[in-house]
Amino acid sequence: MKEYLQATDVIDWKTDAIRKLSDELRDKSEADTDLARRTFEWVRDNIQHSLDYQRSELTCRASDVRSIGTGYCYAKSHLLAALLRANDIPAGFCYQRLTLDGDKPPFCLHGLNAVYLQEHGWYRIDARGNKAGVDAQFTPPIDQLAFSTNVDGEFDFPEIWSEPLPIVVESLQNASSVQELAVCLPDLFAQQMADLRKHRCFELL
Repeated sequence: MKEYLQATDVIDWKTDAIRKLSDELRDKSEADTDLARRTFEWVRDNIQHSLDYQRSELTCRASDVRSIGTGYCYAKSHLLAALLRANDIPAGFCYQRLTLDGDKPPFCLHGLNAVYLQEHGWYRIDARGNKAGVDAQFTPPIDQLAFSTNVDGEFDFPEIWSEPLPIVVESLQNASSVQELAVCLPDLFAQQMADLRKHRCFELL
């Protein structure tokens, strides 16, 4: 499990801002599953989704998401993983390929997390933030994610990555604003994801 507990430049859980919040969440929790739920709900409800709230600041690093208080789904997943790892709870990254509008192209990647719960094993959680038509919850062992993949061309990728996908990090770091990224969100086809898997760019579960 060590890959899913590591601190990195993006998942910088050893920073003071992350450790302070992770400690506060730990103090309010009775056990790891309760802590995982509280952590998920904190990120889901307290960090504003960049587009939902029309924020201009673009974040990637977990500590920046925490201090600025906003992020795309990808950035929110970075913060959630950092907070869980700071409390020694294994956490990884999952992705879906979704349409941007209705039932037709274009498509983009959507980022979420998986957390390892002693009672249930790996369990997927989506902290992108709820709104009309979106109701992500912590209900193990049943996934209750923000989105389903019902449209031709959409995919629910099964991997649990120990690090965010490079295309996601590069997109967040190279765009100059939320609005700029909104018109060129990262996307991967199923074959491209299979190629990443084959070359083992990341350690898979």
